[in-house]
Amino acid sequence: MCHNLIEFLRDKNIVILGFGREGVSTYNYIRKYFPEKPLAIADKKEISLDDKYVTLLTGEGYMDKVFDYELVIKTPGVPIVNIEIPENVLITCQVDLFLEFAPCKKIGITGTKGKTTTSTLTYNLISEAGYDAYLVGNIGVPVFDIIDECDGKVAVIEMSCHQLEFCRTSPDVAIFTNIYEEHLDHYDGYRGYINAKLNIVKHQSEEDYLIYNADQNVDGLIDFSQYKSKKIPVSAEPENDFQQSLTSLNPRLIGKHCHQDIFFAEAVARLFGADDEAVKRGVEKFTGIPHRMEPVGEFKGISFYNDSIATIPHAVECAVDALGNIDTLIFGGLDRGITYEDFITYLDACPINNIIGMPETGTKICNALLEMGSKKNVVPVQTMEEAVAAAYEFTARGKTCLLSPAAPSYNVYRNFEHKGNHYKEIVRELGKK
Repeated sequence: MCHNLIEFLRDKNIVILGFGREGVSTYNYIRKYFPEKPLAIADKKEISLDDKYVTLLTGEGYMDKVFDYELVIKTPGVPIVNIEIPENVLITCQVDLFLEFAPCKKIGITGTKGKTTTSTLTYNLISEAGYDAYLVGNIGVPVFDIIDECDGKVAVIEMSCHQLEFCRTSPDVAIFTNIYEEHLDHYDGYRGYINAKLNIVKHQSEEDYLIYNADQNVDGLIDFSQYKSKKIPVSAEPENDFQQSLTSLNPRLIGKHCHQDIFFAEAVARLFGADDEAVKRGVEKFTGIPHRMEPVGEFKGISFYNDSIATIPHAVECAVDALGNIDTLIFGGLDRGITYEDFITYLDACPINNIIGMPETGTKICNALLEMGSKKNVVPVQTMEEAVAAAYEFTARGKTCLLSPAAPSYNVYRNFEHKGNHYKEIVRELGKK
């Protein structure tokens, strides 16, 4: 039982904003200790809930009365943009409350890309070092699900920008993997996105640690030196023979970006006393992340990979470099207003022969390549079915086709998992014909 959190919630007038996985988890936690406490739940979608002590705020105007409550516990995906927040209203979220109240060591991982791989590796290495650890947060397990049992243990928390946006507490150890343009529709431009991410370090003390990307030039964007915590820079280049050996231990961890994820996790594990053997076991036990350079299989002499989690150009480039032998790229998704000029130049110059673009961004990029007279085989399509059919038609046997969108999936799909699963399904169906 997390007594401090329970006392914090006891007399608050609370609205749960967003009733997805995390919102339901928050509701269940509050009801566990306060079965008859009046609550409000706000969500754009309709909610079916048999609880006479709950006020439901749903539909198009679901936000209208949210700030009538003194404590707003927000689900990460619900945006609060260009809204004036009353001074007497506190906006928080599960991760913020967990960081403040949970009686355990907290390791937080954020960044535009590499969060899930680094979080999973960190959990593996910490566990192999003998700690009772949990892997929670943005990876799919709400932190309230383990808050009552984490006393004296270690929580490895994957943190999205949305979870960090209103955080007033930072973890004991923070990993900042990288920063690139992303989620610009949710924030007031790139600066707002960066500021949300930086909450992972802003509130650290001199006793805390920040592990950050030594290879990325963030001058003018981020000044890590202004923060109080102890700094540990981590490069993608091995620093010694042992790190070099780690890069070839696991076939699901190929490419410099994955090697850096290993070294991020190793840096944390060393702080917790992990020896070489614990580090090696943790790396070896990594089984891969679904939708991240995920092998789909070989069909009709073509190797297919699913990288639907790659929602920015840099992630696509990392996958192409890591996998090699790519003859066909399928990409495209929701246009969030990020800049694609450099990506267009990259596609025109890279060794990939077939560029298959799906709406919205893929269509625009294909049109730009055609207008500039690119020598590539540029194929604009409307659907995933058309994209995969084109891949079977044009990809050379013995080569690879990669789905790596360089954009979010919400224009057509629920999320990147939905998109990746649809791709795999069609690849397998057409591979049988």
